[in-house]
Amino acid sequence: MSKNIDWSNLGFGYMETDKRFVSNFKDGAWDEGALIDDPMVTMSECACVLQYAQTVFEGLKAYTTEDGKVVCFRPDLNAARLADSARRLKMPVFPEDRFVEAVVKTVEANLDYVPPYGSGATLYIRPYMYGKNAVIGVKPADEYEFRVFCTPVGPYFKGGAKPITIRVCDYDRAAPHGTGHIKAGLNYAMSLYAIVDAHNQGYDENMYLDAATRTKVEETGGANFIFITKDGKLVTPKSDSILPSITRRSLMVVAEKYLGMEVEHREVYFDELKDFAECGLCGTAAVISPVGKIVDHGKEICFPSGMDEMGPVTKKLYDTLTGIQMGRIEAPEGWIKVIKE
Repeated sequence: MSKNIDWSNLGFGYMETDKRFVSNFKDGAWDEGALIDDPMVTMSECACVLQYAQTVFEGLKAYTTEDGKVVCFRPDLNAARLADSARRLKMPVFPEDRFVEAVVKTVEANLDYVPPYGSGATLYIRPYMYGKNAVIGVKPADEYEFRVFCTPVGPYFKGGAKPITIRVCDYDRAAPHGTGHIKAGLNYAMSLYAIVDAHNQGYDENMYLDAATRTKVEETGGANFIFITKDGKLVTPKSDSILPSITRRSLMVVAEKYLGMEVEHREVYFDELKDFAECGLCGTAAVISPVGKIVDHGKEICFPSGMDEMGPVTKKLYDTLTGIQMGRIEAPEGWIKVIKE
């Protein structure tokens, strides 16, 4: 039975659910793992994750479709990305098939928290790993814990589909060049100063430029950019430092295969922004959040789509992708993992 939750008024925050999945790595192997009740984590004060931030994570969602199924969207890509992140931080890879299985088990154990179809809410799923044993010298841990919890959430940005305002950030992303492709706790922790500063100044997010030349668009602290040209092309920035967003990669397929759009995945120069018709941020949490304005040290770049509503092409992309996720539109093979019929 579904929980008595005001689904339509949920924010993007944590709500404790009934079960979470936990598996431990010790003596060179992962154990079988299990669903547990306790949401608390206990570890040494000298745990590697606390001393040297050896942690990686993922984020994905479960949905109730139009015909009442509970599904996940492309969890195999999250599994692959977590494996890449683990390798980069010298952590043992949690097997990709077991990752998907753990996600399924966690959602199955918390079905009462999956929001109903049409509520505007979803079940956010957070798989993560961290170095658990005591480490005082700078080196990888020997013991690790892989966990999956979930929580029902509403829209990531408070305004929903209302366009947001972004500033060009003066700070370079702290992660070394080439590590933008991982979801590591350190990467996100080092962006907190910039995002809090942006919020204090009235902006919703930061735009990071490439550290070498500060002439090319990269991403925000937690999402990829998409742009629509005035002749209707989808353009996405390309860089080794940009996280390979599953949503962005899916939107590129949606644009080309479902909407017949031309797609360009290339370097995007900051000087080009004034020539685009629409702009958006894409990611698991937000899906697509329209951007109405980018502010570069007082100089405003306003997109023709405006500050009142999502631009028409971005809206088509959003409606098509969410239609696939919610079962209104037939999905490409392998995109939908059915958890409950």
